[in-house]
Amino acid sequence: MSASPDPVEAISQRLDIFVTAQRLHAADLGAEAASFVEAAAATVEGGKRLRGRFCVAGWRAVEEASRPAPTLPAEVVTAAAALEVFHAAALVHDDVIDNSDTRRGRPAAHRALEASHRDARWAGDAAAFGRSAAVLLGDLLVAWSDDLFEEGLAISLVARASAARAEYATMRREVTIGQFLDIAEESAFVTEDDDRHADRALRVASLKSARYSIQQPLVIGAALAGADAAQVAALAAFGHPLGMAFQLRDDVLGVFGDERETGKPSGDDLREGKRTVLIAYARESLAPPARRIVDELVGDRALDAAQIASLQRTIVESGALERVESLIAAYAREAERSLSGARLGNAAVGELRDLARAATVRVT
Repeated sequence: MSASPDPVEAISQRLDIFVTAQRLHAADLGAEAASFVEAAAATVEGGKRLRGRFCVAGWRAVEEASRPAPTLPAEVVTAAAALEVFHAAALVHDDVIDNSDTRRGRPAAHRALEASHRDARWAGDAAAFGRSAAVLLGDLLVAWSDDLFEEGLAISLVARASAARAEYATMRREVTIGQFLDIAEESAFVTEDDDRHADRALRVASLKSARYSIQQPLVIGAALAGADAAQVAALAAFGHPLGMAFQLRDDVLGVFGDERETGKPSGDDLREGKRTVLIAYARESLAPPARRIVDELVGDRALDAAQIASLQRTIVESGALERVESLIAAYAREAERSLSGARLGNAAVGELRDLARAATVRVT
């Protein structure tokens, strides 16, 4: 495949080729299988391609250290596309876990599958079908991601493929554990001292998001370029704090974001009961009676607009939002410092800084 010089376009083209092949295969398996594959295909449409772009940036940072303006090879584009499919899988499962209705301004996968069951006039509970089918849909996307990743590694040097495969495996394990810790914290917080909530929320942010969203894609790309230990360490030292800032920005948007920009209702994290750093900081500053009210409201699926607005005011007035904004800025500075003196391509370092700004100063 002749890769486009634009990473987003190249990744999207590679995904189109892969999904087309999956459609052709499913066509021989019957109408229901073809419909299932179409549902999977819909999940990889759109998005910022952030994880794929960081994979490409990690590869370029190492390649440009030894030769200027390297041509983007097919195996790197394929690995970047595989990361986007894995991200789609994580979102599908995340929406089932959180019982979310929307994703990117459209029905979440389990809601779309529920609607298809209802439209077809099938027997049984449409909502239960949607949830069960979405679990399997996420599993299918994980399999697709593995298939695509291995396809790219098949044309890589053996040593580089082995290093990239190990990083990918680490990413898969850690994000799954992070997802569990996220849902566990929604229940376990009552057994923990109040002053431990923020640290526990940061642990979730690290495993569930920071590593898999930015750190691991960077390192996977670097591995495909044959990075040495120092280069991997520099990119990891950049990627982890940036990933933390990225997730904290996500937490802010989950409470205060504009639905027209985020594609999800404002305050959705409050209805879902997310025990984020934002909530932990707010609780630290509240008197016990006010803290109990917050605990009663956070996680209530029936919260109305007035209750959401009240919680938002409480978070702001407690100083929690300001503290999180300061923490985001501190993580961004830490990421920036990690690039100083690193043996990475100058143009690629500039690209990493641009991506860092896009990841932390955003409305979606």
